Amino acid sequence: MADDHAEIRELAARVARDVYGPIAETLDVNRTPITREQRMRLGELGFLGIAHPEEYGGSGQPLSQALTVVEEFGKVCRPAAFQIFEANTGPAQVINHLGTDEQKQRWLPAIVSGEKTMAVGISEPDAGSAATDMRTTGKLTNGTVVVNGNKRWISNGGEADQYVVYCRLSDAPGAKGIGAVVVDKDTPGFSFGASERLMGFRGIPSADLYFDNVEVPEENIVVPAGGFNKLFGVFSIERMGNTTMSLAIGQAALDKTLKYVEEREQFGKQLIEFQSIQVMVADMILQVEAARLLRDAAAASAEPTGIPDPLKVSLAKCTANEMAKRVTDLAMQIHGGNGYTEEYGLERLHRDAHGWAIAGGTPTMQRTRIVSEVLGRKFDQRR
Repeated sequence: MADDHAEIRELAARVARDVYGPIAETLDVNRTPITREQRMRLGELGFLGIAHPEEYGGSGQPLSQALTVVEEFGKVCRPAAFQIFEANTGPAQVINHLGTDEQKQRWLPAIVSGEKTMAVGISEPDAGSAATDMRTTGKLTNGTVVVNGNKRWISNGGEADQYVVYCRLSDAPGAKGIGAVVVDKDTPGFSFGASERLMGFRGIPSADLYFDNVEVPEENIVVPAGGFNKLFGVFSIERMGNTTMSLAIGQAALDKTLKYVEEREQFGKQLIEFQSIQVMVADMILQVEAARLLRDAAAASAEPTGIPDPLKVSLAKCTANEMAKRVTDLAMQIHGGNGYTEEYGLERLHRDAHGWAIAGGTPTMQRTRIVSEVLGRKFDQRR
C-alpha cells in the first residue's frame, strides 16, 4: 500500500534522528525539556502546525499527517515528539475547533511557530478518571472570570505559556456546569507546584497548577458552561496523539529487537534461530501491527470534520497503550542483561510506555467507553 505521507515521514525521521536523537538520553537523565530554540526549530520546519489551518500559519493537512510526524519523533526523542503532539493534537485543537475567530487569531499563530506552548488542565486531586467531579471554579463578574482551585498531573505544567483550564463556569451539577477558559502563565495568583519526579516522561515536565483568585478577561472563555461534551469530543484528537506515542514506542522496541536477534549469537547461532525467540518476536509484530491498524482506522474517521470517531479512538488507544507496555517488556527479555541497561534505550521506552497508558484516560476507562459506545448507553460509576 502506498504511503501517502512518505515525504514528510522521511523528513521527520531524519530530523528526529540527526538533531534530537543525540540529546534524548540527556533530556531523560536530567529531566529537562527541549529548549525554546529547539522548539522554535520544529516550528520553522512546519511540524507544529501540520493539523492547523493555513490562515493561522499551519499547513491545513489531515490529522494523519501530523500523527506521522509524531510517530517518527516518538521513536527517537519523546520530549521533542511531545511538543509536536501538544501543538497538533493537544489543547490548541480546542481553540481550533471551538474557539472564536478572534481567539484563533490571538493564540494559534504563536503555537504554530513554536513561540508559545499551550497545556491543558483537566485532572484534579479528587477528579482523575472521574473528570466531572472537578471543583475548580471560574466565576464571571463584570466581564472578568475569577478562577479558584487546583489541577493535578498537568503535563508541561510550569513550562507551558498558556493553559486551557477546565472549570465550573456555573453552579449547574456534573458536566452541565463545566466549560474552559485560557489562563496565561504569568497571570497574578497563578502558581505551580514542584516538578514531579516521574518514572518516565522525564523530559516532559509535570506539575500541579494553583489558582488563587486568578482574574482573566471574559474573552478568554473558549467553551461556556455546559460544553463539556464538546470539549471531550475534541479531546479525542489528543487521545489520537497519545495512541501514536504508544505506537512509536512499540515500533522502536520492535525495530531494536529485530536488529538485535540477528546480530546476537548464543550457543553458536543467531538468537532468531531459536523457536522461543521467534514466538516472542512474532507476538511483538502482531501487537504492533494490530495497534497500527486500529490507530489508522481511527485517524481516517477524523475526515472531513477533524474529529475522530470516539469508539475507534478508544479501541486504538487501549490497544496501543497496552501493546507498548507488553512489547517493550518482551524486547527487554530478548535483550537479556543488555535490555536492563540504559545503553540500549529499552528501559527508557518501557518507562515511557507506562506513562502514556495512564495519560488521557487509562485502558480500563477506555474499555468502559468502548462498551458505552457500542451499546449506546452511559454507565454511572457512582451507583
